Amino acid sequence: MSISVLRTADAWWVQNLDGAARIDTAATTTGELLGDRAAIVAAEAAGPGERVPVDDLDLVSPVTAPCRVVAQMTNYATHVKDSGMDPHTVPLTFFRKSSGSISGPFDDVIRPGHVTLLDYEVEIGLVVGSPLRVGTEVDETTLPEVVAGLVITNDVSARDVQLPKTQFYEAKSYPTFTPVGPVLVLLDAAEFARFDDLRLTLRVNGEIRQDRKVGGDMIYGPVEALRTLAGFQRLDAGDLVLTGTPGGTALKAPPKLIEKIGALLPPALKWKSFFRGQAKNPAYLKDGDVMELSIATDDGALDLGIQRTRVRYAR
Repeated sequence: MSISVLRTADAWWVQNLDGAARIDTAATTTGELLGDRAAIVAAEAAGPGERVPVDDLDLVSPVTAPCRVVAQMTNYATHVKDSGMDPHTVPLTFFRKSSGSISGPFDDVIRPGHVTLLDYEVEIGLVVGSPLRVGTEVDETTLPEVVAGLVITNDVSARDVQLPKTQFYEAKSYPTFTPVGPVLVLLDAAEFARFDDLRLTLRVNGEIRQDRKVGGDMIYGPVEALRTLAGFQRLDAGDLVLTGTPGGTALKAPPKLIEKIGALLPPALKWKSFFRGQAKNPAYLKDGDVMELSIATDDGALDLGIQRTRVRYAR
């Protein structure tokens, strides 16, 4: 059975229907906590008198920084189509984010003053549970040994920084650009079979923007992603792998005719024209917008909780 782990600034907790029990551990990082499984199991068995209401806890990200944050690009067919590409030919590719971008599940997302096109991406985060050394073989049977659990993540993106520079690191690494949590759900081996049943939903001010199941939309699953990463990238306990987002983000590829006309323009003029059009798109995040993210199976057997953040413009 899955175990739901929460974190406050001074403690770790196990959540169940009766509340949250404090984990008796000296761990200060996610990696250290995952190595203290006995303490997690003991907290799960705590009696009702040892639990506190979850609403009384001031929750922070259950993934601690510093850590490695690796993300898959265009990994859902619906998002690939939104980006003007072919899902059948898109390669398995990655980029890195700074772990300094990690923030709590209810913290404000701060848009820097120079950013105008702020976008959202709900994603399943894989939390690494044991070292993945270069050369490690990953398959369906060893996946539960590598991945300890799952979290909700929001890959917040400054599109007007990302696109002209043709790189993702800066545009996705500003502070608060990776809200994580509220729950780190530790899975047992059998529960990984339900991964394809997870539904990713993102709302802005109550309006559904993204709403898709993994199955039938995700292109490269966790086994293939981690197998490829193991060819060149070491990962350690507590590291975070983002697995891509479904369609429905604010950014959409321009129609083919406009794209062809734009290709004839000088780069500076092309981007100026593109961003002038994007500025009219009401889907980009505005000051005060509230994002609500959820990831769960439709039957509720696996539930990563609800992440709720508010957008604030830096003054």
